Amino acid sequence: MENIDELWNQCSFALRESVSDAVWQMWLSKLQPVDIAGDNLTLGVPNSVVRTRINDRFLGLIRDAASAEAGRPLDVMLIIVDVEEDDGGEEADVELVSAEVVVVKDSTPTPSAASRATGSVRLDPRFTFETFVSASSNRLALAAAQTVAETPGRSYNPLFIHGASGLGKTHLLHAIGNYVLENYPTHRVLYVTTETFLNDFVDAMRSRTTVAFKRHYRECDVLLIDDVQFMQNKESLQEELFHTYNTLHGAGKQIVLTSDRAPKSIETLEDRLRSRLLSGLLAEIDPPDLETRLAILRTKAITDHIDLPDDVGEFIATNVKDNIRELEGALTRVSAFASLTNEPISLELTKLVLSDIGAEPKLITPDMILTAVAETYGLTVDDLVGPRRARPLVTARHVAMYLVRTLTDYSYPSIGKIFGGRDHSTCISAYEKIEDQMKERLQLYEQVTALIHQIKGSG
Repeated sequence: MENIDELWNQCSFALRESVSDAVWQMWLSKLQPVDIAGDNLTLGVPNSVVRTRINDRFLGLIRDAASAEAGRPLDVMLIIVDVEEDDGGEEADVELVSAEVVVVKDSTPTPSAASRATGSVRLDPRFTFETFVSASSNRLALAAAQTVAETPGRSYNPLFIHGASGLGKTHLLHAIGNYVLENYPTHRVLYVTTETFLNDFVDAMRSRTTVAFKRHYRECDVLLIDDVQFMQNKESLQEELFHTYNTLHGAGKQIVLTSDRAPKSIETLEDRLRSRLLSGLLAEIDPPDLETRLAILRTKAITDHIDLPDDVGEFIATNVKDNIRELEGALTRVSAFASLTNEPISLELTKLVLSDIGAEPKLITPDMILTAVAETYGLTVDDLVGPRRARPLVTARHVAMYLVRTLTDYSYPSIGKIFGGRDHSTCISAYEKIEDQMKERLQLYEQVTALIHQIKGSG
């Protein structure tokens, strides 16, 4: 499909189905098609504010939608279509910021945050030190992360943060990256999951672009790697990280890694790499205590403008103990039901909505969720993870993404891989859209709640 107007009309429909009405009206509706040439789609935006926001949060989503409609992978270029030329008649410079994304930046000696955060996975602006709830269970990790962000490369290098899933390790990685981007204008920050690091490495070997790969990872000022435990049994990847570590550390660059276990407990990790990871500071995050869980709930209530009574917060915090995602998900369900029924949040209402919490937990897998969602919506698992974008199918896919994020330990990039290799921003938008629509659509709320009960084995 080479007709750009037809392509963009279908992309717009797909995008509008994928985000909330507020996001569409404020940001994505501002896009307009400019040109399509080969595998490059050029879109126009009215100003640098819209460009930066779309580039940071929605570019992967746009690229997924455009590629699906075109039937082939497309790169996306953003240009300001109504910018005036300056006195010298110079146009804005076009800069390649990653292997997947082309963005435009104004002529200025200071690099933009987007061009300095050049990883395949972008930093989430919501994850900052200000939004992280401090407690005795995570105070060492938080203090170390703040020190590293304030003086990258000077203290705690490397910093290795470990703890069970859903306790805030990824939040701290993003907080470090966001702080450095804001306070060190010339620093280049690279945040990747181990899965992304592996995929980049394999692609470089296959395409014989290892020199570019090494330059990409070894010329940053701050390298943030999530979920290092997945490197076990991958000898070539461990060797590449070992050499990357030596190059960065020798140049005084900051390295921060996270894992669900300490380096000594990661099986088949090379001794020389293990010794490097142990040479810095190890900071463990423990499951939050009751007071911390209450603080997390109150923080989310304030952020989402939820009137949370004390007894309700105590009930949820007492019964959901190990995972912050499930803790916040419980509050979302209560808030959504209260909004749909136009009732105030009360302890009685909370007990009714959360009748499944406190039960003996069981291991929930993405396959279990995909199967349950497919059966509920009369679809197949292949439909859910495939490229088709019919309206009922898109809703079911978003529900499945929401449930995988809520009920499992999978990160957004990992969820994207489950759903046919979609960008992580697609999964974030799906989660946020279902979270919002559960407060507005009773049928959707009931479907999601029934699925949660069914998957947990309590329905």
